[in-house]
Amino acid sequence: MTTSFDTTPPQAYSGRGSGPRAGFWRRFAGAFLDGLLIGVINLILQEGLKAIGAVLALLISIVYYSYFEGGPTGQTLGKRALGIRVISLDDGGPIGYGRGFIRWIGRIVSAIVFFLGYFWMLWDKESQCWHDKFAGDVVVPISAYPLR
Repeated sequence: MTTSFDTTPPQAYSGRGSGPRAGFWRRFAGAFLDGLLIGVINLILQEGLKAIGAVLALLISIVYYSYFEGGPTGQTLGKRALGIRVISLDDGGPIGYGRGFIRWIGRIVSAIVFFLGYFWMLWDKESQCWHDKFAGDVVVPISAYPLR
């Protein structure tokens, strides 16, 4: 078991994302920045194109999160600004685009009941929100898991 004081390089971990986790406020700030970005784009599209704009806005949101979180860095722009990233709980690598999409769907479920799925990380032993559990990932600081 590792702790936040562990100085073992990430490559030496036991094949799992077993090191330190990103804290609630860092994750919240990253999600807030992403929400602002996607929200502004969605607003412009919906105001300009009405119903078709709403459909495009939904597709942009799906593509944005699936592509960036499922990609090699595991970072949206908000996560990059806060120095955090998404990695697979099993092997510490990227989660892939399919799991990035599952994570996007899980965000909706996490928000349904008073955002309980987002607060779940506060008492979960792996610091996972529901959407993390759905996709089998964890959010970690880049300082502990540098990009390769």
